[in-house]
Amino acid sequence: MKVFKFGGASVKDAQSIKNVHHIIGQYLGDPLIIVVSAMGKTTNNLEALLNAHMANQPTQELLEVIRLEHAKIVEELFGPKAKSALDDINNTLVEVEWALDDPEGLDKHFQYDQIVSIGEMLSTKIVSAYLKYVGIQNSWVDARDLIRTDNTYQNANVDWEETKKLTESTLKRAFSNQSVVVTQGFIGGTSENFTTTLGREGSDFTAAILAHCTNATDVTIWKDVPGVLNADPKYFSDTVLISEMSYFDAMELAYFGTSVIHPKTIKPLQNANIPLYVKSFIEPKAKGTIVADGSKPVTVPNYIVKKNQALVSISPKDHSFVAENHFIEIFSTLHELRIKSNTMQNSAISFSFSFDFDESKIILLKEKLTGFDLFYNEGCELITVRHFDEETIEKLVGQRDILLEQRNRTSAQLVVK
Repeated sequence: MKVFKFGGASVKDAQSIKNVHHIIGQYLGDPLIIVVSAMGKTTNNLEALLNAHMANQPTQELLEVIRLEHAKIVEELFGPKAKSALDDINNTLVEVEWALDDPEGLDKHFQYDQIVSIGEMLSTKIVSAYLKYVGIQNSWVDARDLIRTDNTYQNANVDWEETKKLTESTLKRAFSNQSVVVTQGFIGGTSENFTTTLGREGSDFTAAILAHCTNATDVTIWKDVPGVLNADPKYFSDTVLISEMSYFDAMELAYFGTSVIHPKTIKPLQNANIPLYVKSFIEPKAKGTIVADGSKPVTVPNYIVKKNQALVSISPKDHSFVAENHFIEIFSTLHELRIKSNTMQNSAISFSFSFDFDESKIILLKEKLTGFDLFYNEGCELITVRHFDEETIEKLVGQRDILLEQRNRTSAQLVVK
């Protein structure tokens, strides 16, 4: 059993889907689970639609853009035989229309999951239909019948015991007639049959969950880069491919924010000792990167840049020292508001952290922490360097101001503006 994950960039248009077919065609024979993300910018478009809906703004035009983008891809793939797939798109988008008709006042996180998850439903139905069209028989499986979660909408927690039971029974039926299964990344379902999502970019995690539950031989994530690089090629010109790394190194890089691997992906694979391959869908025969037990430690410097950061500083209004009771209140509020800190630091009288800027959450934070003064800088960058040296840090920072700096034996983190 192998598990493949194809992200949005790998299925962004008709030609990309044809390339997916070409890759899959080289691995037929053994059972294969294909996890597919929403196409291209569909998730962003669905988020825009949701925001318009929550603001009581018109949504029909936004929905029509999504419909037409998918219809264009279908017509390019199937030509005169596109009707069945087009009908499937329209029927799937009815679920969005139902969600938009739901009563006002529903929790936004709940609404997010019911609406934005439709992107994965659309992409997998198109990919599954096209594979059949070109001769690769497969079973389309609803991930909500595989992955059981709690009701933490937009960042659901997996019920591993129930998920393993569902995966075993559902995939046994799916593989009884076909050797290929196509399913969705990013989504799961509750015991009440509501859709949940596993966190932004969570399709990698889906692949790891299914691999863990099926004891797969390996997982391959197909990306638009040659493998795991020591830096994002969008920001750095002289990147280096890391051909192998340990689970620990992969987890640390994912935690710091590397865009190649989702932070939750590694642990389920490490627990089952399942190797992870990161390979290029542009050059599928290239070696890529393997993440596995016993790999050599990564010593090449790694650079991770997170843009659009807010640096928040919180101090007790009575000018007392920041003590344990203050940390309890602060962290409880961050958890309640679903604010994930990317780096943090405390001094005698203040606690500072950076997070992905969201002005609405800043406002809520001020409302909740009434016993504290709160200041923040927006438009910051968080730079993380593993295996750093002074010359590298000076080069990365340049003439910008360092607002926060943290170092340990192997890593340095700087919030700059």
